[in-house]
Amino acid sequence: MKIFDAHCDVLFKLWMNKKYRRPDRIMTFEYDSDLHVTRQGLQAGDSHIQCFAVYIPEIVPHEQRFFAALEMIQIFYEDILEKSPDMKLILSKNDADMLEEGEIGALLTLEGCDAIGQSLTKLKTLYRLGVRSVGLTWNYGNAVADGILEKRGSGLSSFGEQIVKQLNTYKLWTDVSHISEKGFWDVMEQANHPIASHSNVFSLCPHPRNLKDDQIKALIERNGIIGVTYVPMFLNETGKAEIADIIRHIDYICSMGGEKHIGFGSDFDGIDHPVENFTAFAQYEHFINELLKHYSEEQVKSFAYRNFIDKISF
Repeated sequence: MKIFDAHCDVLFKLWMNKKYRRPDRIMTFEYDSDLHVTRQGLQAGDSHIQCFAVYIPEIVPHEQRFFAALEMIQIFYEDILEKSPDMKLILSKNDADMLEEGEIGALLTLEGCDAIGQSLTKLKTLYRLGVRSVGLTWNYGNAVADGILEKRGSGLSSFGEQIVKQLNTYKLWTDVSHISEKGFWDVMEQANHPIASHSNVFSLCPHPRNLKDDQIKALIERNGIIGVTYVPMFLNETGKAEIADIIRHIDYICSMGGEKHIGFGSDFDGIDHPVENFTAFAQYEHFINELLKHYSEEQVKSFAYRNFIDKISF
């Protein structure tokens, strides 16, 4: 079954390897045992569209973050697209609809606006380079808003409101995964196309990164979508999880009327210890087979790829 996966961190891993690798340890996207997402894995897992996040870690000095983002985007084009003839760049809904059998779409996203500092020009540059979904924060504060772990808990700044307005102009997704609660509600008021690319249900697992019931309801009402993620600490309070835990979160969102607002946002390559028996993209079939025991084939197709594709706004 085709898969639309709204979030992975393989660009970060490839970038870190290029910057800090040992001479005898060069990662390749084609296949590498240390990567959850590879070209071979995407083929084996029946990928339809994979989102590739540009995530800049806190260790990068502020003045170097935009350049680090450019380096990751260069990896995206040179080491992934140019070396994978079956992978096609997705810049629009039309691009997604035109994918042929055997082709895999690649969609570039930004995880946190730390890379742009206080520059709208830098955001516009990333858009022109192919970014089509923008997460406003990672866990901490930046010039746009506070992340969910920032003690201040502030919402959108004046600059953040400019960013959301620009995203609306471009018809891009405004991603609320990682943002503070105040920031979430500011986005709900101002963004035309809100999503949560990789978040779960707070009522089932009270981690700050998860969404509370009123937030889930708001995303449903705004015709947004939630990419259920496979980070064990967001699935189960024990920090250990299995496929049944992912399904539990899907069940809950469905019970709130969210059947058409559920997708997948794995966070592969951003997970230290993946879900049991679901440790890489190539194993998506195991997950799909378990879902088919609980839902019809048409419902699972909606979760797996249709819901996200239906909500492409750009």
